[in-house]
Amino acid sequence: MEIQLDQTLQILTRTPHVLNTLLRNLPDAWTLSNEGGDSWSPYVVLGHFLHGEKADWIPRARIILEHGESRPFDPFDHFAQFEDYKGWTLAQLLDTFVERRAKNLETLRQMNITPEMLELRGTHPALGPVTLGQLIATWVAHDLNHLGQIVQTMSRQYTVEVGPWHEYLDILHG
Repeated sequence: MEIQLDQTLQILTRTPHVLNTLLRNLPDAWTLSNEGGDSWSPYVVLGHFLHGEKADWIPRARIILEHGESRPFDPFDHFAQFEDYKGWTLAQLLDTFVERRAKNLETLRQMNITPEMLELRGTHPALGPVTLGQLIATWVAHDLNHLGQIVQTMSRQYTVEVGPWHEYLDILHG
């Protein structure tokens, strides 16, 4: 699917509202539970979303627009949320995410990105050359990926409780 910025903005605008509707005022058993090991709870994923709003999408878009491939992106710390948002309530994370995302989307709109600009290139520290279009498409896919992760983690809290219906619920397998 070719990137259509207006459609991209529709998805990116909805993510905070989806998270707010899904998670706000739920008991900790739903928001702090994970799938064991190093898996992330919905609370941790929300912190990751917040860190991305600060250090990933818009800063990297600016680097592409201002420096092209001559200045690589700063490395992204995939675990910064564990320190940066330690002690924050879920409500604080949700409220801050809503604010930051709105601000970032306004910044994106103000960049007045044309279809030609989507082909501008930058340098990812691990992946090498990437385009602005790929960055923006990844922002959308990243949102959807982590929304799926949250829903999967929450669903799997009832893996045993669903009894024999387990075989019909693909989200519980794996």
